[in-house]
Amino acid sequence: MKKIIFFACLFICSHVISAQSEGLTASPYSMYGLGILNQANVGKYNALGHGGIAMPGNTGINNMNPASYASIYEKSFLFDVGFQSEYNHFANKINDESKWSFNFSNLALAFSLSKRSGIGVTLIPYTNVGYTLLGVTTNIEGSDETFESTINGTGGLNDLQINYGYMLSDKIRLGASASYLFGSIEENEFFYVGSSYFNMDETSFYQGVRLGLGFQYDILKKFTLGGTVKLPVTLDASMDRSVIKTLDGVSVTVEDEEDQSITGFKLPTEIGIGVYFSPFRGLSVNADYKRNFWSSTNQTDNIGRYEDQDIFSFGAEYMKNARSLDYIDRVQFRGGFTADNGYLSINNRKVGGYAITAGLGLPLNTNTHSMLNLSYSYGQKGQLTNVLVKENYHFITLNVSLEDLWFIRRKIE
Repeated sequence: MKKIIFFACLFICSHVISAQSEGLTASPYSMYGLGILNQANVGKYNALGHGGIAMPGNTGINNMNPASYASIYEKSFLFDVGFQSEYNHFANKINDESKWSFNFSNLALAFSLSKRSGIGVTLIPYTNVGYTLLGVTTNIEGSDETFESTINGTGGLNDLQINYGYMLSDKIRLGASASYLFGSIEENEFFYVGSSYFNMDETSFYQGVRLGLGFQYDILKKFTLGGTVKLPVTLDASMDRSVIKTLDGVSVTVEDEEDQSITGFKLPTEIGIGVYFSPFRGLSVNADYKRNFWSSTNQTDNIGRYEDQDIFSFGAEYMKNARSLDYIDRVQFRGGFTADNGYLSINNRKVGGYAITAGLGLPLNTNTHSMLNLSYSYGQKGQLTNVLVKENYHFITLNVSLEDLWFIRRKIE
C-alpha cells in the first residue's frame, strides 16, 4: 500500500504540474487577472458547497484550514488524488457556445506526527486559464482599415502547500501553512492582412510564497468554530515575448525577448470563519464566510477594477450508520450551496456567481476511512447585463481518498 501511494505521488505530481499548459477550464472569465480561481478542493469538500473551515481532518484531508491537521488520528496516513471535468456553456445577445475540459485536480497527503500534531502537503491548481477569442477587430494604424485576429490563452498557477496543525488542548487546534505559488500563462495572437501573417507569443511567469494561519475551537462536543487568514503577497513576474511576421512567404523576427521584468501580481489578505455542528446523529452541517480584500491591492484590469469579494458556503452530510454491515447505511450523502459577489467590477457591476453542489462518499473497505468521493456542481457566472456574457457550467469531481495505518504490527503476516 505504501509503495503504491509513493509511486502514485511521483507520477501524478508531474502530470498535475504539466496539465496547466493544457487548460483546466474553458471559461471566458479566465482571461482576466491570473485566471479563474480554482474551485476544486481535496476529498469530500467539493460536494459540501466548497466549504469546511471548521471541519476536522481526522478521516480525510481538509486543505482549507491547517489547524485541521492536528486532528489526524495517530499513526494514520491519508492520501488523496482528484480528477475534474467541466462543461461550460456561454451565451451573449448574439450566439452561444459550449466546451468540455478534463484533467487532474489535486494531489495531497497527510499524516500524524504525534498524538497532538499532524502535517500534510497538497499540490493543487490555484488558477486556471483557457480561453479563445475569435474575430477580435483592430484598426490598422494610419488607416481606416481593420483586421481580425484570434487570441488564445492557456496555463495558470499551481499551489504547493505545506500545512501543520497542533492541538493546543483537547478543544483548541492551531495551524500554519506556507504556499509556494508558481506557474505561467501563455497568450498567443495571430492574424492575416492580405498575404502577410502575424504571430505573437507572450508567456508570463509568476512565483511567490504565501503564509497562512488557522484555528479550530470545539465550543461544544458537537459544535466547532474555525477561522483562517492568508497574508497578502506580491508575486514576482517575468515575461518571454516573441513576435514574428511573414511577408510573401519570408519570415521575419520582429521581437524576441526573454526574462523581461514585468509588474508583479498582488494577492490580497483573505479571512474566513466557519462553523461545523451535528444537530443529531448521522447529520453534520458546515457554514463558512470568507472575505478577500482585493480593493487594498489597488489593481485594475483592462476592462475593470478589483473590489472586495464576499463568499458564502453551506453544506450538509448524512450517513445512517458508520458501523452497519449494510453497505448503503455507510454511504455518505452530501449537498451544498455557495455564492460570491465576485472581485472584478466592470461598469460598476461586479461579476458574481453561485453553485449548487451534491455528492456521494462511497466506502472502499470496512477497516479504514478510505473513500471514493464523487461530486457534481451546477453554477453560473456573470450576466447578460454586465459583460454581455453569461456562463453556465457543470462541474464533476472524482477523488480517491485513501487511509493507511502505519507502524501497526499485523497479527497475521
